[in-house]
Amino acid sequence: MDSARVSDPTVSVVMPLHHGSIRCFEALQSADPRPDEIIVVGDGAPESMVERARQYGFRTLVTPVQSGPAAARNLGARHAQGAVLCFVDDDVALSQNAIGLIREFFASASEDVAAVLGSYDEEASATNFASQYKNLLQHYVHQQAREEGFTFWTACGAIRRDVFLSLGGFQEHYRTPSIEDIAFGYRLRRAGYRIRVSRTLQCKHLKRWTLLSLFRSDFFRRALPWTDLILSAGRFDDDLNISAVNRWKVVIAYGLLLSCVLSASAFAWRASASILAVTLVILDRGLYRLFFRKRGMSFALRGILWHWFSYLYSGAAFCFGVVRFVAVRVTALNAHRVIGPEDKGPRAETS
Repeated sequence: MDSARVSDPTVSVVMPLHHGSIRCFEALQSADPRPDEIIVVGDGAPESMVERARQYGFRTLVTPVQSGPAAARNLGARHAQGAVLCFVDDDVALSQNAIGLIREFFASASEDVAAVLGSYDEEASATNFASQYKNLLQHYVHQQAREEGFTFWTACGAIRRDVFLSLGGFQEHYRTPSIEDIAFGYRLRRAGYRIRVSRTLQCKHLKRWTLLSLFRSDFFRRALPWTDLILSAGRFDDDLNISAVNRWKVVIAYGLLLSCVLSASAFAWRASASILAVTLVILDRGLYRLFFRKRGMSFALRGILWHWFSYLYSGAAFCFGVVRFVAVRVTALNAHRVIGPEDKGPRAETS
């Protein structure tokens, strides 16, 4: 590790642009202090949005073909000049003091601390249920996480540029927004670097979710690839969404579902369902208090039910991911046995 502490680090903001929002640009424009450099990388974005970025005075790059946010961030990072890279999604508005907080963090951080990540604030831009639920959930999870992080986050995360480039950046086979930042965090820690979680570094999420888009994202773009990553890495980290407590909550949620299905046949199952429901509420009481405080009782009740459903589909995704992971490796092993090492490549003929 040769990343040195910098007393007043320069900060380059890198934003991949696909759809984007003018509010993201306005937030960067009004940052106090301003970042030393703002790079917007158009990746399948309308030319009008790229032109608006230029009008704000931002440096603009464009990917030759739409390649996904991982490739766009890598392109921006290679062109950046700052000692610190601050990655921001194009549906995120940084808080006004975010750049100052990042500079202060890296000015005082030890050399083995390579990255810091923040959280969404409590006030999502969209007011519908799915958007408010997702925002409050992610805010709560990051605010309750341990200060010593185990992964990275590109919605609002900063990292020493030399460390990022030395590890090769994000893996570009992630062609859609997925877990490229989580996978990078695994590699970062495997290289011996540390990640910190800041509760004061916050941003506003501008994305509008629907229940369908929320489910599809959680199941196909998060849970399934994250399962592959966990199984490939051979370890479970006890933090964020995959903590040991959360894994038990999934088991309890399935017990609750089974008890509800069988409750028509025996009183004991109704008692079991009641006990398991109360247990889940107690385990997640902090989150549900946040739901109630911010959006009221009706929202909290809907939030509880959807949260239980999310445990069920996350568990299903994990099980499906395990089966798929094993099947792929068994298929590869069988293919290796059929072909055999002696059949790989041409063989010299003998006379």
